[in-house]
Amino acid sequence: MLIRLKHFFGPNWLIIVFFASTLLLLSCSRLMLMIWQAERVNASEGWLQVLISGMRIDTSILSYVALLALLVTSIGVLVRRTAKFIYPLLLVWLSVFFVIFAYLEVITPSFIMEYDLRPNRIFIEYLIYPKEVSAMLWSGYKLEIFIATSTLVIATVVALKLFRSQWQERSNASLAMRSISIFLLVALTVVGARSSFGHRPINPAMVAFSTDHLINDLILNSTYSVGFAINGLGAEKSSERYYGEMDDSEVLQVVRQASNLQGAQYKDQTAPTSTYRQASNSHSKKNIVILLQESLGARYVGGLGGLPLTPHLDKLMQEGWNFTNLYATGTRSVRGIEAVLSGFTPTPSRSVVKLSKSQTNFFTMAGALTEQGYHSQFIYGGESHFDNMKSFFLGNGFVDIVDGPRFEKIDFEASWGASDEDLYDQAHLEFERLAEGDQPFFSLVFTSSNHSPFEFPEGKIELYDSEPKTRNNAAKYADHALGEFMQKAKKSSYWKDTIFIVVADHDSRVHGASLVPIEYFRIPGVILGEGISPKTDSRLISHIDLAPTLLSLAGISGDMPMLGHDLTREVPVEKQRVMMQYDKNFAYMTTESVTVLQPEKAPLTFEYKDKAFKALPLDKEQARKARAHVIFGSKAYDKGWYH
Repeated sequence: MLIRLKHFFGPNWLIIVFFASTLLLLSCSRLMLMIWQAERVNASEGWLQVLISGMRIDTSILSYVALLALLVTSIGVLVRRTAKFIYPLLLVWLSVFFVIFAYLEVITPSFIMEYDLRPNRIFIEYLIYPKEVSAMLWSGYKLEIFIATSTLVIATVVALKLFRSQWQERSNASLAMRSISIFLLVALTVVGARSSFGHRPINPAMVAFSTDHLINDLILNSTYSVGFAINGLGAEKSSERYYGEMDDSEVLQVVRQASNLQGAQYKDQTAPTSTYRQASNSHSKKNIVILLQESLGARYVGGLGGLPLTPHLDKLMQEGWNFTNLYATGTRSVRGIEAVLSGFTPTPSRSVVKLSKSQTNFFTMAGALTEQGYHSQFIYGGESHFDNMKSFFLGNGFVDIVDGPRFEKIDFEASWGASDEDLYDQAHLEFERLAEGDQPFFSLVFTSSNHSPFEFPEGKIELYDSEPKTRNNAAKYADHALGEFMQKAKKSSYWKDTIFIVVADHDSRVHGASLVPIEYFRIPGVILGEGISPKTDSRLISHIDLAPTLLSLAGISGDMPMLGHDLTREVPVEKQRVMMQYDKNFAYMTTESVTVLQPEKAPLTFEYKDKAFKALPLDKEQARKARAHVIFGSKAYDKGWYH
């Protein structure tokens, strides 16, 4: 039977073999992932739905690959003399895609273990920095590299052997039958590519059904997921693409009302959220130092109920203004930088640190402080071009970039750059020099030791885990380095004139069986310095509230476009809220409930208590606030409002 079909379809038979073999590969991969995540699949009651919807997604992407090939091979089917010229092109085209599908499926488990998602935008963004990423992979993921490389070799051999054996140069059918077969195959691939008879082709939102984001991701295949991410990177479309449209006037009305700025006047139409903010500190201007901690979620902080890895930070939390209910806006460092430095709301697009329109004339603390006569500085142990940080910083207020290549001394250099101890030593030197002048300074100090592959100097800490290179040990080393620095800072010439904040950029390995795993967005934050009284602040606080607060404490008044609260002032309970972007899902949480927005789906409202979600009737007003805040970020970026 197969031999007869092979002779009937001729060159197009190879496309059919590619389609069937790759569909089998993707289905088997999905089934193995589901078995691995059986507990979560059972909880979602989704075995059949994931498999069926997954085959629709697979059919869609395979149809797109097959369609172009069909258009070429049709020439060979109709004009037989051209078939031998088409063969090498077809063999390369189909083999390359088979290898891509196989490779991305093989690396998927490792990616899920790290991000609880299939390869997506993060995977693409890492490819932009091969030097840093290759060093990280070689240091900590040699087995994964071996498996991935072996997959490339094996998949290439299998593809070439299979497709060569199935090549049929000529069809034995009549010209009329060949024409009909081509028409039917093209029609089927067009239908398969859409995988829907509705007005829109299939997309991730159409097949999503679970409140567990990973289950919805298992429906996809990793090539589709990466392709969808690439499409999003190219477009960087507004949040309205995902969550529905909202007029500019309504967005501005909602976000202004949600702020805690009574009697605010908005006079600048080019910056419609910009209004005058009066600092609570009316004395001399203070220096500001942000100690941004890499991947330090609350679960690693003993003082927040986490593992006993941070004795030094725990002590600092008792000495300063300690935020116990602080939430990050996202899961990437550039998202944390965007929020802490600019007070900018998260969006489903890339961070503004990376986007083209925000490389100049975009509001940051550094820009505001430089205008007030400050020396604004960024200190980082790696290379500052990573994640486009250097370009964004220099274009928006920073005048001094001190990265690893500029360090005076490095005792231990890891894949991501100088160790945190070396970083803090350099920072201390910089601050001592700056304190000798009469110019106040602002410095963003960004750590990196608590990052995979978790490299740090030996003999510095008593290991928490027996295996040295673990996340827990790296977190403990990062705390050790922080503690050493703060001891020196307290005895320094700059201590009495400086406000410090120790805050995380995000948690590590954000995962969980929910649309937005909120418990992994909780992070530590504490403000320290001369005149900062020890206190515990249990208000619901967002990353975006920190910039207005630091500027207020430093005595900086002026027109600013930020939506965050100045925490030196009373914030009514009904005004307290946090915003979290998790891949394409957005959560807006108050003290009472949380509303989650998903692409092209109706909003959902939940009660969030004791790390558990309970479905509630939709809170329409909260959903409106959620949509306004996430859409604001896109509009502010696109229209140049945030300056």
